[in-house]
Amino acid sequence: MDPKVIVAGVGMIPFAKPGASAPYDEMGTEAARLALKDAGIGYDLVDQAYAGYVYGDSTAGQKAIYPLGLTGIPIVNVNNNCSTGSTALFLARQAVASGAADCVLALGFEQMRPGALGAIFNDRPSPFVEFDKVTDRLVGNEEIPLALRYFGGAGLSHMEKYGTKLETFAKVRAKASRHAANNPLALFRKEVTADEVMGAQVIWPGVMTRLMACPPTCGAAAAILVSPEFAKRHGLDASVGIAGQAMVTDLSSTFDSDDMMKVVGYDMAKDAADKVYDQAGIGPDDLDVVELHDCFAQNELITYEALGLCPEGGAEKFVEDGDNSYGGKVVTNPSGGLLSKGHPLGATGLAQCYELTRQLRGTAGTTQVEGAATALQHNLGLGGACVTTLYQRV
Repeated sequence: MDPKVIVAGVGMIPFAKPGASAPYDEMGTEAARLALKDAGIGYDLVDQAYAGYVYGDSTAGQKAIYPLGLTGIPIVNVNNNCSTGSTALFLARQAVASGAADCVLALGFEQMRPGALGAIFNDRPSPFVEFDKVTDRLVGNEEIPLALRYFGGAGLSHMEKYGTKLETFAKVRAKASRHAANNPLALFRKEVTADEVMGAQVIWPGVMTRLMACPPTCGAAAAILVSPEFAKRHGLDASVGIAGQAMVTDLSSTFDSDDMMKVVGYDMAKDAADKVYDQAGIGPDDLDVVELHDCFAQNELITYEALGLCPEGGAEKFVEDGDNSYGGKVVTNPSGGLLSKGHPLGATGLAQCYELTRQLRGTAGTTQVEGAATALQHNLGLGGACVTTLYQRV
């Protein structure tokens, strides 16, 4: 591979429960400093910065980045719901690949409140109006928080279409806990069994228990992207490159297919994955490790199929055969994923980048996938956008 963009440095701080973290700006500054240290450069060499967060006031990115230095560079604040971190990464990669910049910081952070996600601005139209219309028609249950309705409805759609058992989603969650037990940066490191997941508080009878949903989380992560020429000029680690990347927003099928899996981004994920496979000249069978958007166990399972990790309708067998973990076909979410590592919305995409970069360097420690050379990242935001990024060892 002859990449146009190198991931020269990554940084991440331990994720924490709401109320137990430092303020957003301190978290963001620390993650950025860690990425710069990992790259082995100073902030004075950064040409541009993209700062991602969902819940915060305008120019919060400047607040987090200014302690690194007041160099006058462009700082762009990014908000794309749960795909915010990877959207910052997407923009940073474009800047380097186009030649507009040689060295770019992508930063993501989030300081969240406890409880289910909900609207902040109730005096104007919600961006989810059209999504809610479809969801009301297909699943009802308007008393259930919106994110649970969306992804629980998608899981229910898979169950009805393919006969998938609720216990299979519980096994996905149990796998996440086993992986997170080895990740010192994960929020929840306690292992749980599938039976314990099934026995957790029921939040939608027959569809979801509490442990199948990711927790609100605070945290930050960052990456330094550079051109190959910059890496060579400064003697940086150029062992990991971006071989393909795509962002896809909603297609007409999101709203007119009468399928909750498509409402929550199945077709966006499939399209974005197909694009990066084409760019890199490989297929899903060539992947060694994947970090995908498991905001709910249901979404992890349906995403296996969207990314081509298994055939459509084959996700239950994929789980039962252990093909989603160490010793199987492709290790998914070695970090513990959103379900166990946590999901600080703006930081998630860059936390995925952190994990996969270390996997391909062979420095992931207790989460290391032996011989990992090709990795796929999938980050989804409802409303909507899906970003996939393909990394390869150079």
